[in-house]
Amino acid sequence: MEPIQVGFLSLIPPIIAIGLALLSKEVISSLVIGILSGTLIYSYYTVTGGAVNVLIGTVDATVHLMTTKFAENAAIVIFLALLGSLVVVITKAGGSKAYGNWASKKIKNRYQAQLATSALGALIFIDDYFNCLTVGTVMRPVTDKHRISHAKLAYIIDATAAPVCIIAPVSSWAASVISYMSDTGLNGMHSFIASIPYNLYALLTIVMIIVLSVKDLDFGPMEKFQEEAIRNNNLNYTTSQTQTSSDDELSKLEISPKGKVYDLLIPIFALIVFSILSMLYIGGYFEGGMTIADGFGNTSAGPALALSSFGAIIVAFFLFVPRKVLSFRGFMEGIGEGVKSMTGAIIILTLAWTISGVCRNLLSTGEYVSGLVQASNMPVMLIPAIIFVVAAFLSFSMGTSWGTFGILIPIIAAICQAVAPHLTIISLSATLAGSVFGDHCSPISDTTILSSTGATCNHIDHVSTQIPYAMTVAACCFVGYIVAGFTANIFATLGTSLLLLAIVIVILHKKSVKKYNP
Repeated sequence: MEPIQVGFLSLIPPIIAIGLALLSKEVISSLVIGILSGTLIYSYYTVTGGAVNVLIGTVDATVHLMTTKFAENAAIVIFLALLGSLVVVITKAGGSKAYGNWASKKIKNRYQAQLATSALGALIFIDDYFNCLTVGTVMRPVTDKHRISHAKLAYIIDATAAPVCIIAPVSSWAASVISYMSDTGLNGMHSFIASIPYNLYALLTIVMIIVLSVKDLDFGPMEKFQEEAIRNNNLNYTTSQTQTSSDDELSKLEISPKGKVYDLLIPIFALIVFSILSMLYIGGYFEGGMTIADGFGNTSAGPALALSSFGAIIVAFFLFVPRKVLSFRGFMEGIGEGVKSMTGAIIILTLAWTISGVCRNLLSTGEYVSGLVQASNMPVMLIPAIIFVVAAFLSFSMGTSWGTFGILIPIIAAICQAVAPHLTIISLSATLAGSVFGDHCSPISDTTILSSTGATCNHIDHVSTQIPYAMTVAACCFVGYIVAGFTANIFATLGTSLLLLAIVIVILHKKSVKKYNP
């Protein structure tokens, strides 16, 4: 199917999907309706022969695109299924419970639990998919003990996934960005490293997480979720009509009394090591003739993560079964239960990939938005701030940072090299920052979906509690990019952004306390 240009109509599918999801608090039907609206528009312009043929074309385009996207991301689906299996067998072996009991003795309060979760998220910087599910698995028993709501845990996971990956030179995200930058004629690695200090959204989000972890500065809807967790021990409080079932499924498992702390740590450590080695292997590093950075740059994250999760399950098998922590039958039953536990996430991800395909592959949403940018004749000093907004809007609408990178980086590099060479790196940083911001709070983003899955939090609750935090940071970033456009000075840019963030957090927290504690 060839993409078509339909102008403003290309924005209708994401607007419908996002609007319905936020209004109905039900994401699957919202995504399906958004997808069908997009394929209907596509069929209307490409299919001839009357209304019946248009309707048949709509269904055909939907099925074709969905199966194509599922096939393209099959490795990620396998990774999710295997990681779900790993989570369940570790839980059944008593590893998570043993770690929770050990960590409860070391972590004395809620602040330490939140900081420890943030630190683990920052340490797992190889890939955001791996980050989201692993941090939730490891830290949920600890945060539950200290009455941290699953909505807050989901935010911490999400805020230390993409924002950390996008400033880590050795990560699947960096590899993608470096390749896009190299295609524009820039030195990819050098440009990426130079962009890190100006990636305001990533840096300010990390600061925000630290502040929220050490102080009770929750605001917006999150304050109500935290209040329910602390006062009523209602960790999975929800405002949605549907309750997350993952936690209930895990609570039904028969836990082995023989589990030790290392029954959690060894499989997770194996997963990390295998992830690094698999990425280098698939990237061709072990064939020789390239650096480690080249190996990560040439890799494909999906197959590498599928390989690593399979390896971690093999390690878990030889760790649990010979010691009779789990029987052979119990281990294999855990594999099936783990795959089943990921069904909901896989369905939502498949729909999110499909609606992203509607925008990118059928209706040319990215080209439409980028065309508006090129035709705007924006003032040179405002280029970084405007680019930040455009990237955020595009990423939020499509639910993908990587897709936004691919569309905007070549355009932004060409514009800046022609009219404002001194702002090239700053503008590319604004592109990355805006893309991560839009991805961070989009209900159709795969990272957002996986963060709520890892925390066993209702997906729409995660979105609604996270958006005020993300918007707060983004507003400060927008001002920071205005300063950057006028000064091209990192100290003035970062200083202004951080000062503004501190002021806004204090003001919003005071208002929220009055709202929930009159």
